[in-house]
This record gives sequence, structure tokens and C-alpha cells, in this order.
Amino acid sequence: MRTFVFTDRALERQAGRFVWLSVNTEKEANAAFLDKYPIEAYPTMLVIDPESEQAVLRWVGSATVPQLEKLFDDGESAYANKGSGAEAVLASADRLQGAGKKEEAIAAFKDALAKAPQGWAPRDRAVESLLGLLGKKETAQECVDLARAELPKERNPHYANVALAGLDCATSIEGPAKAAAVAEFEAAVRNALAPPRIDIPGDDISGLYMAVLGARKDAEDKEGAKKVASEWLAFLDGEAARATTPEGRAVFDSGRLNAAIESGDPAHAIPALEQSEKDFPQDYNPPARLAVAFNELGRYDEALAAADRAMKLVYGPRKIRIFVTKAEIYGKKGDTASAKTAIQDALAYAETLPKSQVSRRGIESLKNRLAKLG
Repeated sequence: MRTFVFTDRALERQAGRFVWLSVNTEKEANAAFLDKYPIEAYPTMLVIDPESEQAVLRWVGSATVPQLEKLFDDGESAYANKGSGAEAVLASADRLQGAGKKEEAIAAFKDALAKAPQGWAPRDRAVESLLGLLGKKETAQECVDLARAELPKERNPHYANVALAGLDCATSIEGPAKAAAVAEFEAAVRNALAPPRIDIPGDDISGLYMAVLGARKDAEDKEGAKKVASEWLAFLDGEAARATTPEGRAVFDSGRLNAAIESGDPAHAIPALEQSEKDFPQDYNPPARLAVAFNELGRYDEALAAADRAMKLVYGPRKIRIFVTKAEIYGKKGDTASAKTAIQDALAYAETLPKSQVSRRGIESLKNRLAKLG
């Protein structure tokens, strides 16, 4: 979004409407912000009341410029706490979600949709917010039911978002209804991917490919997954080739690496990652991704060298990921002692981070890795 959405000149008219803040949640200096406003996924956008310092709107995920402008309107409405009927209930739902009161927010979003008149302008955004809150295993069926009821006939950004949420939730269903739900929403996501292209950023389209790939892998369809990965990689290569700046090209590095690995050709991603390391010598991401690619190829010494370059640049919780990458490389080399040392170093470093930057689940995952190494 920083590269393709927030740079859109159409947003210039919003410049004086809010005080804008971008927070790097990996820096220790911003731990207090995370304590007050926990972030569970990226990107997350908050509208914060400057007097109460409460988040009155929370949006998880990307958005197009028109969607952002609607979010701004809804955030201002939630802040002003005005209006009546469905608008007032929606503002209340936004404040509840902003405060992290998920169950109350779910009930309020449902109430807003129930009270909404025909043609209610905020309906699409309210539906997407509710789908996001229902996107967990215990409410997966309810999420699928809502997506099924709300999937529009017109192929537009809202269609893509509802189809994506429906597929993500369908893969979390347990029982006999799962297969049909996955097939239904996989077809919807594939329809969103079909030409003509829906007017959404390339990284959002990448997310659609990821969802279809995930569904094929969940179904243990190896050939189908490999085919989707190849299609995804071809799309990302095309987007990167059309980029007019190094930043615009590098946006697709992570996806190209993942798609290359899933398609069985991790070497495909290496030239782009090496170029990004030259273009952004202070960014830990290119060498960290190169370490993964080289590891997949069995080029372990090059993988360790890339991981060490990344380690010199990385900071915050992402440093743990580099330790884990090194452990995985050593593990493939058969050097169990060094793999254990890398995980022990990761654990020691994790304990030094503010609690808001590392979860207990993350700590337990590291301990489980260490236990498996003996």
C-alpha cells in the first residue's frame, strides 16, 4: 500500500483531515504503542481519538483508494459518535473493534447490517469488517454463510475481498460441508482472478493466488498446487517487470520467492533478490530471502552467508526469523549442534524483547523446535 496506494495523488485532498502516523512495530522504541494498540496482522490501519487515545476504527488488510476514502468517512463518523440507525450502530461496532472487544464488535456489526436500509453505502465495508472478525476456526461456518449471502454478482474489489474471506474460512471448516464450501469459494476467487482485471493493486491479486494455492495444498492436490504456483509466479514476474521504480519491483520479492519455491523452481527468484540487495543495501529482507532460496537449493554455505548478512541489518522480532532460518540451514546440513545453538540464541534474544513484540506462542514454538533437536 505504501508503494501503490498511499502514493496516489487522489489522496492529497485527505492530507489535512487526519494527523498521519506510520509506525514500525519492529522497533523497540515503538513497543509502548504496541502495548496500547496490539497489532495482530499487517497492514493494520487505526483511526485514533486524540482525546481519549482510543482506537475508534480498526481495519486489517489493504484497501484501494476508494475503499480508503470510505474508511476515512467511517472513522470520522465513529470519532464524532453522531448519526442514527445503522450508521450509529456501525460507528459503535468500529469503536468496539478498535478497542479489541471482538465479540461485542461482531454483535454490533451484525446489528448494523440488520438495521441497514436498501442501498446502504457503508454495507460493503461493514460486511468485510465482520468477515474479518469471523475469520477464525470456531466461527468459520458462520463466516462462510455470510460470504455466501453477501458475495456480489458484479466483479469488483468488494467481490474479490468477500470471495477471499469465504475461501479462507472454508478451508477452516471441519466436517462434510468443507469440500463443497472450498469448491464454491475457490471458484469465486478464480473468477476474481479472471480477465478483465479487477481494479485492485497487484499485491492484492497476489493474495488471491495465495488463497487458491492454500486451498490446493489443504486438499493435498500437489499437481494443482504446483500449477497455481506457476500461474502466480508468472503474474508476479509481469507485475515486477512493469514496475517503474526499484521499490515497486521489490514489493513482489516475497511473493516471487514463495511462488518460485511452491512451483519447484526456487532459483527463479534469486536474480530479483540479488538485485534488491544491491538496490537496498540497508534492508535485511533481500539477504534473508536469499538465505531461504539458497537453502531450498541445497547451497548451504551461500545460504548461511546470506543469513549472516541479514543478521547484521535486522532488528526487533524479525531477528528471530533469521535465527530460525540459520537453524533450518544447519539442520539440512546435518549439523544438529549448530542448529540447536541457533534456536537457543533465538530464545535468548526473544526474552530480551518487549512482551508486545513477541508472543508466548512464539516462545513455545521455539522451545518445541529445540526439543525436537534433542
